[in-house]
Amino acid sequence: MYGLMAVLGVLFAPTLLGPREWTRAAFRVYLALVFAGLRVLCGVRYQVKGREFLPEGGALVASKHQSMFETLALWAILPDPAIILKKELSYLPFFGWYAMKLKNIKVDRAAGAKALRAMLKQARERAGEGRQVVIFPQGTRLAPGEHESYKPGVAGLYSAMGAPCIPVALNSGLYWPPRGFVRRPGTIIVEFLPAIEPGLAKDAFMAELETRIETASNALLASAREG
Repeated sequence: MYGLMAVLGVLFAPTLLGPREWTRAAFRVYLALVFAGLRVLCGVRYQVKGREFLPEGGALVASKHQSMFETLALWAILPDPAIILKKELSYLPFFGWYAMKLKNIKVDRAAGAKALRAMLKQARERAGEGRQVVIFPQGTRLAPGEHESYKPGVAGLYSAMGAPCIPVALNSGLYWPPRGFVRRPGTIIVEFLPAIEPGLAKDAFMAELETRIETASNALLASAREG
């Protein structure tokens, strides 16, 4: 993964000077090779459930976050996502260059209300372009079974965008842990859940989102352990 990032980052660097579609095509080549390597070298595959709930136009996608897997996989699964990333990631060589060319959304979590306003503005713009804005509402990668409160930023996005929110459950942490280099053979499940339509009050939305994601993710975890 990291070797390809460096090699293809240099090879495809000219695409950074062209239209975003060039960089998008180059990034999809990178993703195809990474997931092929994950399958061949580590025995890790992934399966997508709930494709009928995949958004075609502007939408908010709120995903469980257990590893770096979903940061990459959602780019391969969704039509044209814009992922909300920590500002620090935009400074990384190769990854940061391509992430910003692809018009993902960076957020400075230390900047408080100013950062939130900037994030909301960019999210509305991306949704207006027909793209899916992806956020990890717990704000950090967590091992399977760990819990962290959902951050209010997702409710701000939901309200500001006025678009449906598609919750995403997964069990990636079982096979690609949140920390370390160990990969365990198995099949990662990415499950898209029915949309939460716009218009809910903040507290009702937050409760509904957390219940849906946590319930479905725990079910995937239990099923994998039983199998």
